[in-house]
Amino acid sequence: MSATSAAVAAFVTNFDLAVLLRRNAHDPYLAWRLFKELASSSPCYALSASAVSVISGIVARARMLPELEHLHRLLFLHPSPSTSASLTALARSCAAFGFHDLALSHLRSLRSLPASPPPPPLLYNSLLRSFLRSNRPDLVQILYRDLLLLGASPDVQTLNILMRALCDCGLLMDALRVLEKMPKKGSQPNEFSFGILIHGYCRAGLSDQALELLEGMGPRGCTPNLVIFNTLIAGFCREGKIHKAEYLVERMRENGLLPNVVTFNARISALCKSGKVLDAYRIFRDMKEDNGDLCLPRPNQITYNLVLGGFCKEGLVEEARALVDEMRRDGYFLMLESYNIWLSGLVRNGRLLEARNLIEQMRKDGFKPNIYSYNILIHGLCKQGMVSAARFMMGLMKNSGILPDVSTYSSLLHGYCSKGMVKAANRILHEMATNECFPNSFTCNILLQSLWKEGRTWEAGVLLQKMNEKGYGLDVVSCNIVVYGLCQSGKLDKAVEIVSGMWLHGSAALGELGNAFLSLVDDRNGSSKCYPDLITYSILINGLCKAGRLIEAKKKLLEMLGKGIAPDAVIYETFLHGFCKHGKISSAFKVLRDMEKKGCQPSTGTYNLLIWGLGRKNQLSAIYNLIGEMREKGVALDSVSYNNLIQAFCEGGMIDRAASLLDEMVKSGILPKFDSIRMLIKAFCNAGDFEVAQGVFRTGLASFGEKEALYGLLCNELCINGKVLDAKELFQAALDRGFAIGNFSYKCLIEELCKGDRVDDAYSLLIAMVNRGSLFDPATFMPVIDAFVKGGNKREADKLSETMMEMAAHFDDESCRTVSLPESNNFQPKTSSHSQKDSKIDDWRTLLHRDDGSGIVLKVLKRVQKGWGQGSIPTSQLCNLDLDD
Repeated sequence: MSATSAAVAAFVTNFDLAVLLRRNAHDPYLAWRLFKELASSSPCYALSASAVSVISGIVARARMLPELEHLHRLLFLHPSPSTSASLTALARSCAAFGFHDLALSHLRSLRSLPASPPPPPLLYNSLLRSFLRSNRPDLVQILYRDLLLLGASPDVQTLNILMRALCDCGLLMDALRVLEKMPKKGSQPNEFSFGILIHGYCRAGLSDQALELLEGMGPRGCTPNLVIFNTLIAGFCREGKIHKAEYLVERMRENGLLPNVVTFNARISALCKSGKVLDAYRIFRDMKEDNGDLCLPRPNQITYNLVLGGFCKEGLVEEARALVDEMRRDGYFLMLESYNIWLSGLVRNGRLLEARNLIEQMRKDGFKPNIYSYNILIHGLCKQGMVSAARFMMGLMKNSGILPDVSTYSSLLHGYCSKGMVKAANRILHEMATNECFPNSFTCNILLQSLWKEGRTWEAGVLLQKMNEKGYGLDVVSCNIVVYGLCQSGKLDKAVEIVSGMWLHGSAALGELGNAFLSLVDDRNGSSKCYPDLITYSILINGLCKAGRLIEAKKKLLEMLGKGIAPDAVIYETFLHGFCKHGKISSAFKVLRDMEKKGCQPSTGTYNLLIWGLGRKNQLSAIYNLIGEMREKGVALDSVSYNNLIQAFCEGGMIDRAASLLDEMVKSGILPKFDSIRMLIKAFCNAGDFEVAQGVFRTGLASFGEKEALYGLLCNELCINGKVLDAKELFQAALDRGFAIGNFSYKCLIEELCKGDRVDDAYSLLIAMVNRGSLFDPATFMPVIDAFVKGGNKREADKLSETMMEMAAHFDDESCRTVSLPESNNFQPKTSSHSQKDSKIDDWRTLLHRDDGSGIVLKVLKRVQKGWGQGSIPTSQLCNLDLDD
């Protein structure tokens, strides 16, 4: 024994070694040297279970793998009665810090000790938990099989860990069998056993099966706790089954459990995700305002953030702003996450200046914006084409000490590519490499999609070649982008060729596009593994169906089935659309039945395609049967369903049935489409039933508000169908409301009024349009001028002529003022021809050269030219009007 070792041994004989090692844990190497010196002088003392437990934890935390292996050798060089316990402690430390293979090796060593009892179940449970925390459910199953080979009886904790691992692997049926085989005595399941399995089913979207497990807890002597109820409620909320979630909330109360804030947050989150943010807000207000009568929990930070995110997602910016103010008052706007949610909401809704100011406000409030904050704003700026502003923001980010990441550069790349600025995109790539922020496959695909979309395949090839030189090969997403571009550009044969080639050559099949893509082929990048997937076939089949090549599309379906790729609802609906578009309704129904046989349940969208197809063939009785089938299967109709039905019944002459559908959807709380309102108004006006048309118009106002497109629609139809006075009143109401006149056939209306000897009414409308500052087709004046001249009222005719010529002086340079309508709520009316400047100019010039025998136009213009001395009309304008004698 050396003098140093003897001194160390003498010191620790009167001091607990485990305590000494803990005091030196901050310096793992010093602790190890101390332990090693003592182990060489007094191995029996140093290799005790307590000392080994401490030193193994210290060196494992410090990732000192050679020292762990040396400790293992020491235990076998100096066997003692405590060797088994020391090996157990060493195995647990290795597992706890991620040395899983080493932990299993120590376990095998423990089992190989002569005359040693089997490893204790506590060791197995400890190892199982460590493997599970490290997301290694495969090792859990291996260890469990090892435990069974020893003939040991696992306890309930071991079985619970096993079920957790099986659920993590998606092996729910295996986990269920473990639960069912748990004995009624000894290792009988507890509430944690059921909770683990219920969580697994809910996470897999099988909440109904999880509810059945809840029902089976009673017979096994288990009572569901608050966590289990919350798990189920959250599962049903995620699946959109709000009514079942509400049922469970009531059941909780019946079991004596009060819903907590987690319960309510699950409901609020589900409502916000499904777009029912106002319903979520009502729950939030109830929670906030409850004075104890309803025993509701108070909202927490998560609750506020969920509602704020819901408002932002639905575009309710002012409501979100009010909530932010409320959060500030209540002390809940104190997290960077809340700022980022509000920042994302502002960007999502185009409030980029406010978002920029919020970044500054964050600093003033003591919150340093993180990389995610800056990326939100940079992405929003690039999406709006404001790439220069995004670059400036990135400069501010750098000045704040935050380096751009791949997401930052990807946004800029997308922005430059969308503007066709390939050189700037190249500079971004160079800057990324300079800053050691290497592009990934996602960046590569952004470039490919942007350039391929613009048809700049050669430039895409050059850029991708540079990416490939850096080691980023093409993946299936890249190939899908190319296949989509080929389908969109009508090069279906080349797309088919590439998809077939992918099975043999992977991404090397893109070499068929030309030499620019040949250099992208690199087996080192895994091109041979780049096989077509479900999305690849969806893109190709959709392109073939749109082109009417249905037989080839069916062959591709058979090909993907042969490759083991199961079709989804998108592919089935692609075939449905293709068959319906080409009038092959019977084939479409065969697809529907095959879809059901394969376990792919038809959705509302599926049935909408069939309704549309049947309507095109005027098969109204079949539509009735299909609606009955939808209701029998619990498939709800949506606004598209009703729109297709209304169109079919209107075109089939059953307009009363179409009107009843409008009433039905309004009562169901479904917002109608503008197309539905348009079709019904036109149908009833054409049928002469103007009273019902007025009722439909009022329904439209209730749904969309006071929109000029609605007024223009009814006004035009009334005018066309001879109800000129009613059209005049409606147009006057529109003018009183300050509406733009672009959606109105005002010229036709004034002509019809003049033809019906209602010149005064036509004149009043004309003056009202002039007085409100509208710039409209100067030809609109002529019917009134004609009428005045024929009636001998030349003075008023001259006044109108002067006004007409003043307007004509500006008409070639300006277009009528129109108000852009919001595109929300499916309100997207078609633009009237009267809002198109070119057509108005044509009308005006055509009128100047008309020959109706009266010569009124040229006479008036000559008189105006002579009398006014061209003071109000530019000479160039008169030349344009060809007013030569």
